[in-house]
Amino acid sequence: MRTVSLLAPAKLNLFLAITGWRPDGFHDLVSLVLQLDFGDRLTCTISPARAGLELTLACNDPEVPADESNLVLKAARVFAAKTGWTGAARFTLEKRIPMGAGLGGGSSDAVAALRAMNELCGAPLDAASLREMAAQLGSDCPLFLCQDPVVLRGRGERVEPLPETAVLRLRGRRVVVFKPAFGVPTPWAYAQLAAAAPAGYLPAAEAERRLAEWLATPDAPAEALLFNNMEPPVGAKFIALPVMLEALRHEFGLNARMSGSGSACFAFVPEDRAVATLFAAIRARWGDSAFVIEGRIA
Repeated sequence: MRTVSLLAPAKLNLFLAITGWRPDGFHDLVSLVLQLDFGDRLTCTISPARAGLELTLACNDPEVPADESNLVLKAARVFAAKTGWTGAARFTLEKRIPMGAGLGGGSSDAVAALRAMNELCGAPLDAASLREMAAQLGSDCPLFLCQDPVVLRGRGERVEPLPETAVLRLRGRRVVVFKPAFGVPTPWAYAQLAAAAPAGYLPAAEAERRLAEWLATPDAPAEALLFNNMEPPVGAKFIALPVMLEALRHEFGLNARMSGSGSACFAFVPEDRAVATLFAAIRARWGDSAFVIEGRIA
């Protein structure tokens, strides 16, 4: 038996511009995405199979499905089909990223499964093959094959690394991530945005202009780029989100934003600021069941 344990990091959308609807049913976007030093932990053990392919998954969170609907097992099957591997793989998922958060937990877990199996099987797949397989699993899966912040285009499958000068502006930044007890279903959120079309979309040319301007301004902080046009349609139903974001701007001077389609939100925090008061303010509004963590940009 051979075993490997990998971090499946959470992601944040620093900039998320949904630019329009595609004929294939997806949406086009331009997004700057980065990963955190916080996430799930996926352990994979492989061994010879008794009879054909054997895949199992155990998770510490009983709300996470451990059947074939889980992206971890879907990723393992895609890997096996691509490589012809027929062993037994046992996955153990320590779930820390909340579901329905817009933090990419399921996609990150899937890519961790691909990476784990590729490593344990002697790296039969190159980087291009792994990207192709990740794109089959989900629009935001390919980004998790990159360690540094990236720009996503298309439906998310086109991944472009950031220039190193821009990466240095982001790497190591301190961030607080917080989420209420409720989640936001991603398909519902995109349907709400589409229903408001075209007013809810940001034209692609404008999205590219804003991103290019930030990249060309060496002293522009991360906060200068923050944008998410999913916030209005999601916030119209889940009013607790915009109310919280406005409260943190007013009381703490933080430019807090929603990540992805929500319901998780985030704010960059100065190095010299204690976060205990901030944590208390979030829980005072959302209750003790609110998810709140401090992390850093990987």
